[in-house]
Amino acid sequence: MKTRVAMIFGGKSVEHEVSVISGIQAILSMDTDKYEVIPVYMTKKNEMYIGEDIGNIEAYKDINALLNKSQRVIMVNENGRVKLMPFPFKKFGKNIETEIDIAFPVVHGTNVEDGAFQGYLKTLGIPFVGCDVTASAIGMDKFIMKAVLKEGGVPVLDAKLYTLSDYADMEALLDSVEKEIGYPAIVKPVNLGSSVGISVAKNRIELTNSIDDAFRYATKVLVEHAITRLREINCAVLGDENEAIASECEEPLHTEDILSYEDKYVSNAKGGGSKGMASVSRKIPAEISAELREEIRKMAVRSFKLLGCNGVARIDFMIDEENDRLYFNEINTIPGSLSFYLWEPVGVPYKELLTRMIDLCLKRSRQEESLTFTFDTNILNSASFGGSKGGSKL
Repeated sequence: MKTRVAMIFGGKSVEHEVSVISGIQAILSMDTDKYEVIPVYMTKKNEMYIGEDIGNIEAYKDINALLNKSQRVIMVNENGRVKLMPFPFKKFGKNIETEIDIAFPVVHGTNVEDGAFQGYLKTLGIPFVGCDVTASAIGMDKFIMKAVLKEGGVPVLDAKLYTLSDYADMEALLDSVEKEIGYPAIVKPVNLGSSVGISVAKNRIELTNSIDDAFRYATKVLVEHAITRLREINCAVLGDENEAIASECEEPLHTEDILSYEDKYVSNAKGGGSKGMASVSRKIPAEISAELREEIRKMAVRSFKLLGCNGVARIDFMIDEENDRLYFNEINTIPGSLSFYLWEPVGVPYKELLTRMIDLCLKRSRQEESLTFTFDTNILNSASFGGSKGGSKL
């Protein structure tokens, strides 16, 4: 009997469209001898839909028409089994239930990749592929991530964090950046990916515009000194916090100071339709020395384990060519296209990569089932609040 896998993509995120591409790419590469795949589309309101055309990328040219002929569902745990149930329930006629064994989120960005959706799946009791709640949350928060890695000895650029209260006094915020960071400065929403809201500022006017833009997407903003002679190298990791391996390294090519959203998803898709991160202009393998390649791959695995990741993550590194220093930049706990293009050069085809990710999910599920989360106690039998006004006597 085949394992039933709900491949979930979309969601309430500025990276919604990219997620649709990544999710359908994965569906088309699944081992259908082993798995029965149920495509599940999440709208920008986080409503879930299944249907005949949900896994057809052409149908997303008219999403309203797609939803009109698809079935909205909700996840329900009934007697330890998770089902996709039609919503709203039909009072008359048959409600067709779709039972699933595993959830496979291929989602990007805030609200879906940051631990929120992972917590929902964990509460439902469905095994899910990828990072758990903690690793997802840390991986999305660039400031906390830096703190964890710095404590673990991984080189990161120092940064300043600014909140809405800082933003309320823009002049003081600008003064702080100029004094403690200097120009050029790179401004980032603290919890977004795909280069959304990220820009480099070289003077006070540009800094004002960059901060305004970043606060459009997040309530906290990170500012760090921008490397002038920047070279970016990326590497993916597959495994868990106990055992992991690194992929080939790549050097993405970009048109501006940083790799922009357009570089990633638009400029290389003209004429043929976007293929997500698989369409980015890049050099694979990166033209770096064997020694640097090995250093990056080891640092990628080390960072992956420090953050407690699971499944596949892509880690982006920066090289300051003025002094040849290597820095960890950020991690993508559910990378665009699941970084399959970095695994094929080291002998792991996409179908096998997806299977290994599912195996890691099942391994974690078995480990968690062996743990004790509850125990019997008579504390409620003796609990008392001492009458209507009394305090607890626990």
